[in-house]
Amino acid sequence: MTAYGNLHMAFEQMRVRSLRKLHGSPAPEGEPDSGAEPPRVLILGPENSGKTTVCKILVNYAVRSGQGWAPMLVNVDPSEGGWAVPGALSTAAVSGPIPTSSPANPLGSAATSAPTTLASNALLPLAYWYGHEDTKRNYLLMDRLIRNLGLHISDRFENDPEGQTAGLIVDTPSSFASGPGATTEHRQKLIKACIDAFKINVILVVGHEKLNVEMQRTYGSRLTVVKIPKSGGVVELDRSYRERVHNYQIHNYFYGEVITPPPGIKSTTQGGETLTDLTLAPSSTAVNFSDLKIYRIGAETMAPSSALPIGAARVISEMQPVLIDPSQPGSGLLNAILAILAPFNTDERERYDEEILDLTVMGFAVITNLDIAHKKMTILSPTQGSLAGKTALVGSYEWQE
Repeated sequence: MTAYGNLHMAFEQMRVRSLRKLHGSPAPEGEPDSGAEPPRVLILGPENSGKTTVCKILVNYAVRSGQGWAPMLVNVDPSEGGWAVPGALSTAAVSGPIPTSSPANPLGSAATSAPTTLASNALLPLAYWYGHEDTKRNYLLMDRLIRNLGLHISDRFENDPEGQTAGLIVDTPSSFASGPGATTEHRQKLIKACIDAFKINVILVVGHEKLNVEMQRTYGSRLTVVKIPKSGGVVELDRSYRERVHNYQIHNYFYGEVITPPPGIKSTTQGGETLTDLTLAPSSTAVNFSDLKIYRIGAETMAPSSALPIGAARVISEMQPVLIDPSQPGSGLLNAILAILAPFNTDERERYDEEILDLTVMGFAVITNLDIAHKKMTILSPTQGSLAGKTALVGSYEWQE
């Protein structure tokens, strides 16, 4: 914790200098007035090293400092879930401490799915849908979504110069730290995509000497690279536990979080609201196949380019949206999680072929039943509302009650 506390103090000084420069205030005697940038931090580390915990510690220290900071927290780990469901990449400006009481909400709750009396629940995240747990599944799509997040954050900072001084912190998946030799190039490209998209000026490496040497060699001349120890409380999580957490997070998205009070306590409150207010009532709706357009990015199973015959080209590229017909056998839509996308640009002159890749996510739903004979499907969604005319993306995540 000493190292984490020292990091917070260093980042706090960067925020203060950046705010002072923005307001044109003179620097104290003997302190340089140049290079006053807010902290834009990329956190890297292997699996089970406590990267997400470091992110939450640094964000919570910042918002509790009493200076009114609201740093941007960026989650580019599709297996984390963030404020959405597993498979999404998301970002939000955090203005209140993030609770750590439940693995169902690792980074706090969004305003759409929890009471807003808690500052940590008043978050309005921006999300993109990747749809897979493994970043190696479609690294080109990962690269594009990371850069899309960076563009949105840059636009926000341009419109809110004072908010920019709080900086941002980026949580990354463990695959960025290590992996098979064949994936090294892809891993390095995704790290570079994060550095470019979010204008990173500090890289924190959690408990990984080899990765620290690699980052020092590659970026040490223009960025600050710091190795920090992993917490002594880090627990090794196995695969089955992670799958249970994913199911818990998805269930929590649709039904809310039910917190049972300790034995002997009849009722309790959280942030002034009773615990019964934390549960949701999702809507189950039957829609026609033609009401909802469902796409999959690339083929469902795709061999690497190196496995193709010499001179052969892909029939379907990794970035090509493929329209799915629910009536076809093997569509893979039963129990699949759908990301409902924002509308396309209303101006036809602004439309382009791969626009669907750049649309943000409005919400998530799951297909609970397919009635091929009547061309209808039953969709579970957190709120009531028509899905007619909407566009959705499907990945490899499934959920079944």
